[in-house]
Amino acid sequence: VKSMHWRKLRQQKTDKPGGKCTTAQKKTVPKGTASLTGRIRSPHRGHDGMRPCDYTGMNRLKMYFDRNVLRQKGLAQMADDIFIGGGGDAYGAPQLLLLDKSNRHGLVAGATGTGKTVTLQIMAEGFSKAGVPVFLSDVKGDLSGLAVAGSADFKLHAAFMTRAQTIGLDLQYDSFPVTFWDLFGQQGHPIRATVAEMGPLLLSRLMELTDVQEGVLNVAFRVADEPGLPLLDLKDLQALLVWVGQNASELSLRYGNVAASSVGAIQRQLLVLENQSGTALFGEPALELSDLMRTRADGKGEINILAADQLMGSPRLYATFLLWLLSELFEELPEVGNPDKPKLVFFFDEAHLLFDDAPKALVDKVEQVARLIRSKGVGVYFVTQNPGDVPDDVLGQLGNRVQHALRAFTAKDRRELKTAAETYRDNPGFDTAEAIQQVGTGEAVTSFLDAKGVPQVVQRTLIRPPASQLGPID
Repeated sequence: VKSMHWRKLRQQKTDKPGGKCTTAQKKTVPKGTASLTGRIRSPHRGHDGMRPCDYTGMNRLKMYFDRNVLRQKGLAQMADDIFIGGGGDAYGAPQLLLLDKSNRHGLVAGATGTGKTVTLQIMAEGFSKAGVPVFLSDVKGDLSGLAVAGSADFKLHAAFMTRAQTIGLDLQYDSFPVTFWDLFGQQGHPIRATVAEMGPLLLSRLMELTDVQEGVLNVAFRVADEPGLPLLDLKDLQALLVWVGQNASELSLRYGNVAASSVGAIQRQLLVLENQSGTALFGEPALELSDLMRTRADGKGEINILAADQLMGSPRLYATFLLWLLSELFEELPEVGNPDKPKLVFFFDEAHLLFDDAPKALVDKVEQVARLIRSKGVGVYFVTQNPGDVPDDVLGQLGNRVQHALRAFTAKDRRELKTAAETYRDNPGFDTAEAIQQVGTGEAVTSFLDAKGVPQVVQRTLIRPPASQLGPID
């Protein structure tokens, strides 16, 4: 639901030569298709992104054989893989995340304090060096160090060098291009989305509406959509609901029962949302996806860090915003098939917040997006404490996995540990369930997709040290 004015401006911008994408190039969700957000989609602006590298013949063969030489010179990854760590006997076998399989999504799991954040950091470094933009949320405030190179004065420098030697890596410290974002505009660039773009389904989840109240909200969005009325911020929505309440009897004849009590309940929840600083998210200018999908002149992909330490005080707002962003990526990006590397990699930290008390319709939509968004060149990586936090239908879409230690203190913990171990291909050298309990901090049980897209045998892996600063910057 957007104003006709903005529709015309965007159409003119994308149709003219040199614009983002011509109408003929757009491949989006068909008009009239319900989206993850619940709104009815109109044709959207496209995004041309970065054309994937095309290596052929001897050039590609040479790049393959030069990979280890270049890695020993301190490059963490080449054009076709990311070095995660060393596995196998004496941790000498490189564990590689293939770039052309990284849009098959992934999972980083493990108990608190086992090294998930460092794994997230080194994966972001690897994607950035490969020229792939990254979006991630910084829940604890630890990831801002990506903007600064590591230092020999750091207290863990000697341990880092010892580990690097063990796994066959010549560690060279480096910094990465970072853009900071913040819904509240305090620790980074403010992020805005219009109420219309958020849609009734996500707003209903954000405000914890009942099914009846969600139905009334859908009626309100339809009333605004038909004449092309803009819904930009919460004030617009509140004014629309007042009109809906005043004309409830007429609307009920066309759309079904619209009770004044339901309208009042929605207005109260909007007031609660305002008191929880929800107004900071809604408004204009709305976020452009192209702002997240940039590469620097040196070829490194931009790492977009969402400051989420304060946002975690409103977990539903946090989860709803990330769901909206994932939905926008799905609906607006064109189909690219199977690119040599992703257009964007999206890390969803504290993924359990996405699915806690989520209605089945929303979980089904997330599963659908996870299944289809890879063809748009987007890789989605869920970061959570336990694989069981992710529904089975979604978990089955995650091909690249890093499992840090899990603790089994209760009967429920032991069942979840067994379930987690059963999702890997067995390694005859060790018991997977025992390994998941025994791996130390900075060590993990890993399995990545091979060149044929088949999950590899599970390995105990020492995760490589980060090239950037470990911990927050001043």
